[in-house]
Amino acid sequence: MNRESPETHARQDGLPVPRRYWSAAGIWLALTMAVLDSSIANVALPTIASELGASAAASVWVINAYQLTITILLLPLAAMGDKIGYKCIYIPGLVIFTAGSVACALSGTLSLLIAARVVQGVGAACIMSMNAALVRATYPAKMLGRGMGYNALVLSMSAAAGPTLAAIILSVATWPWLFMINLPIGIAAVLVGRRSLPEPEGHGGRFDWLAAILAGAMMGLTVFGAEMFAHEAEWLGTGMIAAGIVSGVLLVRHEWGDARPLFPVDLLKIRIFSMSIGTSTVSFAAQMLAYVTLPFLFQSVLGRSAFETGLLMTPWPIAIGVIAPIAGRLADKVRAGLIGGIGLGIFAFGLLMLSQLGAQPDVFDIAWRMAVCGLGFGLFQSPNNRTIVSSAPVSRSGAAGGMLATARLLGQTSGAVAVAVAFHLAGVGASPSLLFAAAVAAAIAAGLSLLRLTSPKTNYRPESAHPLAG
Repeated sequence: MNRESPETHARQDGLPVPRRYWSAAGIWLALTMAVLDSSIANVALPTIASELGASAAASVWVINAYQLTITILLLPLAAMGDKIGYKCIYIPGLVIFTAGSVACALSGTLSLLIAARVVQGVGAACIMSMNAALVRATYPAKMLGRGMGYNALVLSMSAAAGPTLAAIILSVATWPWLFMINLPIGIAAVLVGRRSLPEPEGHGGRFDWLAAILAGAMMGLTVFGAEMFAHEAEWLGTGMIAAGIVSGVLLVRHEWGDARPLFPVDLLKIRIFSMSIGTSTVSFAAQMLAYVTLPFLFQSVLGRSAFETGLLMTPWPIAIGVIAPIAGRLADKVRAGLIGGIGLGIFAFGLLMLSQLGAQPDVFDIAWRMAVCGLGFGLFQSPNNRTIVSSAPVSRSGAAGGMLATARLLGQTSGAVAVAVAFHLAGVGASPSLLFAAAVAAAIAAGLSLLRLTSPKTNYRPESAHPLAG
């Protein structure tokens, strides 16, 4: 059996209090930068396309290049972090992301901007793959849920602020300044992170480059193939998805029996881990079904302006920000299966109510439904993330964090593709039906979450083990 060293177990005690606060601040700065950049780029895409003289279809690659790079690199970087230490991936990732942001701002053509977004994507993958592992190393085990809750708070507030910040910047400056705001944040995150984040403690084993290539092919081909399928390139998309599945099969066969597989088959054998990953994937699919559908519902069906749509979307992330720290504290005391099941049930109710909006709803009718969705999703997210990370051995925290981010990405991609296919077949009039489908998906996720209560509370126990709540 794979034993963990006393030093590895010591990391469960977290960092001393002053250093813990600084480490958390560094993690929050990086999260803020990555989330702001993503939401700002989405909002500003029409402006960027217009000023660079690019078509709408070509400009979408500003988003696709970034997302695809992250998708390909998440699992390999998570494995590398377990090998050489999380800080050794995270800090260079911050530097790469910040440099990529400056390159984006200096890009004078669409091709250069897309290339710079690939660089940004490399940095973002470093940050995202290590984030959960660093939170686990920063907080003591009894406060892990609280740490996850604070992360969810920062993430939701950054997502809520992104569109407004983009509008403010574009009203007084040109689009390159949307990327230049990352420079001071990135420098601050690097300085704080270098001084305060936990020191590198990798297992030092061999890195499997063949597994990394197969994992990148599996994720990249599957996700991008799904996107192509949704955008009317059915045969090409289907072929890419098939190639991605074949890569995944080859990857599992290649790594079967490996003590530290890059694709964490060992962790997926842990029942509470695999059930939590499944719950996360389905719940994020439901969230993205709604998130992509709602702007079309508000503008094209209900006749709201773009500005009104932005305001109407805001209650959701604000509600997540309010409830996430509370849910994180609860997760340190109450089983995540129960909290998550209740939260996803509330989420499903909110989505169902959104699907039943009449032809002339007032602002309050929409706002309270959006807030209910955010409240339910926020109640689920922090406890579920805590369970995913804490149910893995400490030495596999990077792999657990990488799988957490991968589940989120796969769920979001599935939801976005479903909306694109539905709009292609039935137009934006399908919006209420898509919200109903999202409610059904959230209800299924709630059932999956409650099923975790049938698992033993202490699930993973290495030979010198500590109890891990499920």
